[in-house]
Amino acid sequence: MPNYVFLTLLSLLVLAGCITTKTNNENTNNKRPKRFFSEKSFWNQPIPEDAEVDPRSEKWINMLEQEPTGENFGISFKKWTIPVYEVNEHTPLHYVKFHYLNDDEKKMLIVSLPHERFGHGPGFNPVPIPVNATPDPQADAHCVVVDWDRMLAWDMWGLKKLPDGSWESKTGMLTRLDGDGVFDGYQLGYVDGESVHFHGPSRAAGVPAFAGLIMYDEVMSGEIKHKLSCATRYAAYREFVYPASWTDGYVEGGIPEGAVIRLNPTLDLSQFNLTKEETTIAKALQKYGMVIVDIAQGQPIYAEGLWGHPDKSWEGKLREWDGGINSIPYKHYQIMKVENIVKKGDTSSYRFGRLVDSLREEIEQSLSSQKINNR
Repeated sequence: MPNYVFLTLLSLLVLAGCITTKTNNENTNNKRPKRFFSEKSFWNQPIPEDAEVDPRSEKWINMLEQEPTGENFGISFKKWTIPVYEVNEHTPLHYVKFHYLNDDEKKMLIVSLPHERFGHGPGFNPVPIPVNATPDPQADAHCVVVDWDRMLAWDMWGLKKLPDGSWESKTGMLTRLDGDGVFDGYQLGYVDGESVHFHGPSRAAGVPAFAGLIMYDEVMSGEIKHKLSCATRYAAYREFVYPASWTDGYVEGGIPEGAVIRLNPTLDLSQFNLTKEETTIAKALQKYGMVIVDIAQGQPIYAEGLWGHPDKSWEGKLREWDGGINSIPYKHYQIMKVENIVKKGDTSSYRFGRLVDSLREEIEQSLSSQKINNR
């Protein structure tokens, strides 16, 4: 074979190798989990090594330890969480209707203004909703759709498909995926004493519903690179801090929504029987912490709801309340220093929270009486 022919073939093979390598690298990059919000966003910043623990941390942790269910923090992924669907320019567009309040909702929520419905934020409609979109089957019916090409996300609370094929939602917000992931309550027109849901946000703390959500693909990659989101029974009444822009907390002296809770970074995780996926979450709790974004009857940490994603499953990877993260006692958590507390918020939640607590106490007393009588 002539030398020039051999050299030509060799050059072509090298070029082909470079193309293959480049293609493989591009495919690898495309498979890297996407992260919500800008690199500088509060949600994407690890907790500084010299960050201070709040002087009230021990008091607040003691409060968490009074949880009546006896549960620690757990991962909510089977219900009462957020499903996420990717959309593009070909996804059908829908004009999502308002949800109008019934009499019971009005009695619970109205404080100062005669609202007839909840709200949708600026520019919310139209919304691309894929045919496989399935909101959380529980009453909250949260749902999020994201368009990575346009860097936009729509989040909804109370999303419901009507018999005629149209959609309605209680709330709705359009958010930039390359923004800071923080809402401005002044611009949205919040009214002190009222629910944030009249103005668009789906989370009671006035943050994007998907902020801090544990996503399946990032857990499978082995690393979460952002703060997580959680809720608590013990959110403070009319007190919140950045990145929250509101609160529905009802506990006097409780933990302000927006506060960051960290798993002690020196804690040896090997002492707990964690799956590798749960270990990934625990490491994120140590490095980034989690933000209180809502109230709940317990202390859930939110992971992506996989309804409508038959190719994905948390089975064998995460546990909710029967091991895993839930086996880590509250004493290993720390509440980071809380500053610049804003004393405003939803006052209707106080009535609701007290009503729920009262009903729970009645049930517990009834069960206790039955046990005594059965002895």
